[in-house]
Amino acid sequence: MTPETLLATLRTEFGPAVSGPDPAAPKRLLLDVERARLPEMARRLVALGARYQVSVGTDDRARGLGFGLIHLFAFDRPGFAAQIRAVAPAESPEFPSITPDIPAAGWSERECRDLLGFSFPGHPKPKKLVLSDDWPDGIYPLRREVPYNLVPPAAEDVAYQLDEAPPGTTTIPVGPFHTSLHEPEHFAVFVDGETIKGCDYRGFMVHRGIEKLCQTQVSYNEVPFVAERICGICGSVHATAYAQAVEEAAGLPVPRRAQFIRVLMLELERIHSHLLWLGVAGHLIGFDTVFMHAWRVREPVMWLSERITGNRKTYGMVVLGGVRRDIAPETAGDIRSVLAKVESEVLGLKGAILKDSSIHKRTKGVGHLPKAEAELWSLLGPVARARGIDIDARRDHPYAAYDELAFDVPTSDSCDVWGTVVVRLLEVFESIKLMRQALDKMPAGPILAEPKEALPAYRHGLSMVEAPRGESVHYVVTGQENRPDRWRVRAPTYTNLQGVPRMLLDNQFADFPIIVGSIDPCFSCTDRAVVVDRGSGRRRVLSRTDLAALSRAGRK
Repeated sequence: MTPETLLATLRTEFGPAVSGPDPAAPKRLLLDVERARLPEMARRLVALGARYQVSVGTDDRARGLGFGLIHLFAFDRPGFAAQIRAVAPAESPEFPSITPDIPAAGWSERECRDLLGFSFPGHPKPKKLVLSDDWPDGIYPLRREVPYNLVPPAAEDVAYQLDEAPPGTTTIPVGPFHTSLHEPEHFAVFVDGETIKGCDYRGFMVHRGIEKLCQTQVSYNEVPFVAERICGICGSVHATAYAQAVEEAAGLPVPRRAQFIRVLMLELERIHSHLLWLGVAGHLIGFDTVFMHAWRVREPVMWLSERITGNRKTYGMVVLGGVRRDIAPETAGDIRSVLAKVESEVLGLKGAILKDSSIHKRTKGVGHLPKAEAELWSLLGPVARARGIDIDARRDHPYAAYDELAFDVPTSDSCDVWGTVVVRLLEVFESIKLMRQALDKMPAGPILAEPKEALPAYRHGLSMVEAPRGESVHYVVTGQENRPDRWRVRAPTYTNLQGVPRMLLDNQFADFPIIVGSIDPCFSCTDRAVVVDRGSGRRRVLSRTDLAALSRAGRK
């Protein structure tokens, strides 16, 4: 399948409205369709081998275009993307749901419902996702008229609107704060004895609204420093993904040396992330020796990050048009030395993990999900590759300097947590191989190309970057006033979390922490506190204003 043959096929079936390649990106097809035919075209793309990625809602009323909906799909081994676009009038933003055919689209459609006020007839679970259950009706934060700093009226004692437990089961709440969870989220786990028979998820209670902020208050070149705070680990991932989307939309070239430096930062993050995860996974199954050794091996990686960027995290490197700091010869020597040490240490760690019978017992067969179901949920990264799905954006949709670098994509067919452990271990060695190649092949030259004029408005850019957890997608529509008109971020956890209820099914409740932990979930930090008076038992929620007043008063 090529973009040309796909376009010819779809024009035969759906008519001349199917546009064709994006002028800014020949490997990205724009497929305009009547909104009533969205499910039909989505089904056709999947039948032809496409993988659903994410959906993007837009508010284009100011330009007289009503509301827009874009479904993004990837054709991985041919290496191109397709996006279905449909428009709804301002007075009736209704689009037929594609979720019955593509379950992975469920969250994207619910998010568009919450934040833009779209409706999706046929959606199997039209409940709130991003907005809290006490959010006022009729206020849709991503609509243009809603200010970025809106504070809605407070409400108290509003319960989560969770699914009904299956007959004969008991509901065990896990979260928002729980010893097995490192960030706030809520799972309602339905159990029959110790066996999990279902699960409902309620998250996003700490949504930070960065897309709205950066569409209204932040300039193009300031967004990367916001983007790299999306995740505590994937700073360069999100900064690179955003920058590449804008660079594609605006036709902004990036110096080749800068592209190689981006590879170095991305692979350094991968090594850091995989070692961190291996330690956490050991802790979740009660094997703290693995935790201590993995984090000990990880520490030189943190020192190296500080040597390169000034931070123990890979922050502050990526900007539009390139990178902010060069790699000096002495720094390159430091990188090689650390890589040699880490490689030796991880080899020992690998031998210990792969031979340990207790790790086998706690991970083999646990969180089992067949390949076909993993594909149905569009799972990503090590979670997908542990189930035999051979996808990797670095190889399938090359960016930065990956087109000049050779590496393998480790996979496993065990379809469980054990496969995830194996894939992540092997990927550390591939990252070391990639960093050495990048140092060997890095050309001389500039590291930044600054735009000579204002970026053109209302052009679309798509970027896929393979984060340690899987593919991150950033979609940008350029705007006026030196900032994006629309910026949509989809981190890999957004997709992988949707498959967790199926991964939990028929497992033991004692394995809940490692099954959830196997996707390496990335949630946000908390933004509110509940205060309970120990004498009266009265509860109240502290607002941001309350917390600020208490801090200024010097109270704890």
